[in-house]
Amino acid sequence: MRLAPKILLVDDEEIFTENMSRLLATRGYLVKSVNNGAGAIAALEEEKFDVMVLDLKMPGMDGITTLKEAQKLGLHTQTLILTGHGSVDTAIEAMKFGAYDYLTKPCEIDELVEKIEGAWKKKSKADQDDLDEKVKQAIESPRSALSFFKKKKK
Repeated sequence: MRLAPKILLVDDEEIFTENMSRLLATRGYLVKSVNNGAGAIAALEEEKFDVMVLDLKMPGMDGITTLKEAQKLGLHTQTLILTGHGSVDTAIEAMKFGAYDYLTKPCEIDELVEKIEGAWKKKSKADQDDLDEKVKQAIESPRSALSFFKKKKK
């Protein structure tokens, strides 16, 4: 059985998020959608997501600001940027801030799924690298491993 990545879909167009959530769910993805940047940050603080699909142009907290705030949380969540309105330059700017990749809207579901799969693989590798580093530290210095677990209990 294949695990499904957990997706956070962030777009101010409610009809788009509803339809895309349904399409992704029928392909086996676990999807939560929110309609603004503040909602995205709140969701990331509450739950772990593998991939965030993030619209750039939103009222209030735009996609770039949302991406920067999400990175402050120190998560391994990979971000795919969705952009319309000919803002490819802004999408490329978002990649400089750590976004995995971008798609222009409207996008085909198969293209989105392909990008999600790539982002998920990158996220899984980052998780594995983090675990490997913690195991290495525990072997080299058992005391440091104990202090790590004591911090986790709090």
